[in-house]
Amino acid sequence: MSPPPLFTLCVLASLLSGGCGKPGTSVPGSPADPPSRPVQLARVVSRPMERWVTATGSLLAHEQSVLSAKVPGRLREVTVDIGSLVKTGDLLAQVEPRDYELRVEEAGAALSQARAELGLPLDGDDDQVTLEHLSSVRQARAVLDEATGNRERVQQLLESGIASASESDSVEATHAVAKSRYDAALDQARTRLAALGQRRIELEIARKQLADTRILAPFDGAVQARLAGVGEYVAAGIPVLRLVETNPLRLRLEVPERDSVQVRVGQRVVATAEGESAVHEGSLARLSPAINESNRMLVVEADVPNRGDLRPGLFARARIIVNPNDPGLSIPADCLVTFAGIEKVVTVREGRAIERTVRTGRRGPDWIEVLDGLTEGEEVVVNPAGLRTGQPVTFGNAVEPTPKNESEPASQVVPRQ
Repeated sequence: MSPPPLFTLCVLASLLSGGCGKPGTSVPGSPADPPSRPVQLARVVSRPMERWVTATGSLLAHEQSVLSAKVPGRLREVTVDIGSLVKTGDLLAQVEPRDYELRVEEAGAALSQARAELGLPLDGDDDQVTLEHLSSVRQARAVLDEATGNRERVQQLLESGIASASESDSVEATHAVAKSRYDAALDQARTRLAALGQRRIELEIARKQLADTRILAPFDGAVQARLAGVGEYVAAGIPVLRLVETNPLRLRLEVPERDSVQVRVGQRVVATAEGESAVHEGSLARLSPAINESNRMLVVEADVPNRGDLRPGLFARARIIVNPNDPGLSIPADCLVTFAGIEKVVTVREGRAIERTVRTGRRGPDWIEVLDGLTEGEEVVVNPAGLRTGQPVTFGNAVEPTPKNESEPASQVVPRQ
């Protein structure tokens, strides 16, 4: 086999060593450094952060009541409907009151009669009576006093031998009858006095029943449902309206068992409702005394003010602030790059970009907590999109940003020349 021609060897050598041409000439497509890029750096700093426990739950009415008539009758009016806003004491509905007005008049007449039997004025609220001053008692007392005097005189005559034993027996019997009539008069007076008290109570009951024909709002709220209409006969206890208190609302949350030990009454709660972006704040007011055995959750409740855009029944997500000042490392939010679920930052070493994988945690309006991958004082590139490991960088001037919350220091942006 003959050796390959010199031209063939030259071509092979040019492919392996960059060609047989002039020194320094590069073959098209060979790797070369990309152009350098000006960047700004921000320093990893420690800042006070809030530590919270996340939970989900529902917004519930603070109070909910099914209102019914306490007395039977036909509904004369219903003054509200679904969605009506009411104040405490507002008239919501009324049963026809005429029957109960007649009962008040009847009870009042019976009371006047009882007062007359005791010698009191027909009208008045003073039911105090001295039994000895009643006419029937005074009459029986007078008869008793007369019988007592006759008995004493006959007794003296009997001792003198003037009166006979039969006369003494007669006056003794008369005295006993008078004493019995006097006791009966006192008992009758006491009975009338007790009847007066009964008539007074009957009048109060009649007045109470008349007042109960009015269904009043027990608290400030809104009508959730109207369950009966005008002209309908309702028995006592039949639901007429359903009323809910919508301000504040109960935010009922379920906290996982592992986080329940950090939860305390009075802690601040930040919540968002399903379908809206507004943030609502409240405080924990009630904690269940035990973990739910079926789902290993602790039920807690917070009172959340309602500005008018919340409704009972909405699903809510919440953060319970368990520590308002828990330091952590942070970087500006625009220093983080996420690709395929992997979070990275870019640092600079010897003038070249270096990609580093990090693990993040809490987030603020313009900062992100770094849990792993960086240490305090290190510098990362601001807006590193497009930078790759090994790419040369230059440093441009940067202005230190003003923090949105003056109580939280901004991550420091380091100017480089």
